[in-house]
Amino acid sequence: MLDQRHKRPESVLVVIYTLAGEVLLLERVQPAGYWQSVTGSLEWGENADDAAQRELYEETGLQASDRLHATGQVNHFQIVPAWKPRYAPDVNENTEYVYQLALAQRQDIALHQQEHINYRWLPAAVAAEQVASTTNRDAILHLPIRI
Repeated sequence: MLDQRHKRPESVLVVIYTLAGEVLLLERVQPAGYWQSVTGSLEWGENADDAAQRELYEETGLQASDRLHATGQVNHFQIVPAWKPRYAPDVNENTEYVYQLALAQRQDIALHQQEHINYRWLPAAVAAEQVASTTNRDAILHLPIRI
């Protein structure tokens, strides 16, 4: 049984994009210069759909339960050493569920100041090069838009 005092080794990745082909990226407080889409761990007892909606709102202020699309893509990756202490000692891998949110146009974003310090809307190809995570890059490159 997993230790509920630690983070659950399951997370969501929510890629937000406009129909014009722009992708929203958020810059983390730490480490500096770390750009990503909306991400976050599932809470104990929470399913991936609920986590995606919660993280979307917490990190951007957006609510879009009826437009949030679960892609069916599930990634498995080694936990970054800097973040390893957040997890139980025997946990080395994270499972990530990928979601997409299509917007007609850019929206104003309300950042969660303890987690992110900046945001940008970038062309998808540029956003794919800017993100730190390979799974985030792959999710951007597989959006149903022309890149």
